[in-house]
Formats: sequence, C-alpha cells, structure tokens
Amino acid sequence: MTRETTRRAFVTGLAGAGAAGAAATPAVAQETETDDGGTATGNGTATATDGGTAAGTATGEGTAAGGDGTPGDGTAGGGGGGQPDFDGWFEGVGNYTGEVVDLRGESDPEVQVGTEANGGAFGFGPPAVHVENGATLTWTWTGEGCPHNVVEDEEVFDSGEPGCEGASPFEYTFEEDGIYPYVCEPHVQLGMKGAVVVGTDYPTVDTGGGGGGGPGIPEVPDAARTLGVATGVAMAATLGLTYLFIKYGGDYGEFEEA
Repeated sequence: MTRETTRRAFVTGLAGAGAAGAAATPAVAQETETDDGGTATGNGTATATDGGTAAGTATGEGTAAGGDGTPGDGTAGGGGGGQPDFDGWFEGVGNYTGEVVDLRGESDPEVQVGTEANGGAFGFGPPAVHVENGATLTWTWTGEGCPHNVVEDEEVFDSGEPGCEGASPFEYTFEEDGIYPYVCEPHVQLGMKGAVVVGTDYPTVDTGGGGGGGPGIPEVPDAARTLGVATGVAMAATLGLTYLFIKYGGDYGEFEEA
C-alpha cells in the first residue's frame, strides 16, 4: 500500500465522520420531548400523546386549550373582542373585582347607583358592564349615599346635577362600540366609578400573543442546539484537515501492499 493510498483513505474517513455527525442532529431534534408530554416532529410541531389539542392554542375568545383538549383558565372576561383594557380606571375602586358583568341580551340592562362600596353607599352596582351596541342602559338610584350623578369621563352622557331619588332613573342609548368610563362627581375621590363596554370593537388587554393569530416560531431544544454547534465545529475541523492533507500530503512511511 502506497502513501498516496493511505492519505486518500485517511481523508475519506474524516469526511465520513463529519457527515455522520451532521446526520445525528435532526435525529436528536426529532426525539426531544415537549413539555406537554408529546413529541416534537421535524418541523417543530408539538403532538400531544393523550390525543388532545396541543397546549397553549388560543381561540378567538381568548380561551387557552389544555393538553387534554379541555379549555384552560385563560377565558377573557366580558368581551367578544377579549379582556377590556380599562387602563387603570378602576384603581382604588373598592367594589371592582375584575369582573365585567355581561348584560348583552338583557331586555332592560340596569346599573344601581349608591350601592354599598368604598366605605358607604358610594358605588355603582355592578361597576363594569358589557352591553350590545344599540342597547339602552338605565341607572337607578338606590336612595342611599345621596347626592349622586352619572357623568361620562368625556361627557358623552351626563345625568345632570347630583341628586337623590328625584334624579332617578337616567337612561342612555349606546350607538358606538367602545369603553365608556364614568363617575359620580360628588364621590369620585372615594372611588365611585363605573364603566360600560359596548359591542365588540374596544381596546383590549395585550396578552402577548402578538395579534397575528398564527403559529409562532418553534423553539429549538437546547440539546439539539448544542449538538448542532458541536457538529458545525467538527465539520469545520474536518474540512480544514482535508484541505491540509490534500495540499501538503502526509508522510506515513512506506507500506507494503497486501
């Protein structure tokens, strides 16, 4: 066996080792388990092992589906368009719990004025409601904690001077979608605030979904990423050594052919 034959065999072995390392990378990526117990396929799509929907899929109503195919806890309260964004309006309002009471479909939607809240009869009940576009909402005074009035933050509607049962009831018909925050002027400093969500076109809380509605870019598992880097380094070293041996050759001594 000549030195040229030996050199050719050595270079071929190096190239074969680099190709084997590169082929191992997708195999490891395919076998990496996902968090929900499924297996990540070659295109990055997670498949649930229990036959359910892949975890984290969001519906148009803001509901997240769990790995077993049942709805999660992400249902957005009070809106066909998602969780209404009140932009801090209800800070310091004692009777606001985060719930938006759905009055859509009610023939006579109503809010009580002067319910027990904020240290006395200084609340709207309920403070946040959702009505349909075109609905007529009625505010009815309880007779407690007077005088009260109902004034929208930008004066879209105004019940007039503060009063008691004589000022009741007050009605307003909503003809545009949106969020309408309002106050009782004599007791606004105590936290007597409310808001009306109308229709489906209104500001919503950003939940980080990106708003695109499509699947996100799959994350490469750490094991596959590490192996990919190592394979790249090995292939670079193989190519470098191949170049050196082809250009300069190697002296291994004389070998007898078998």
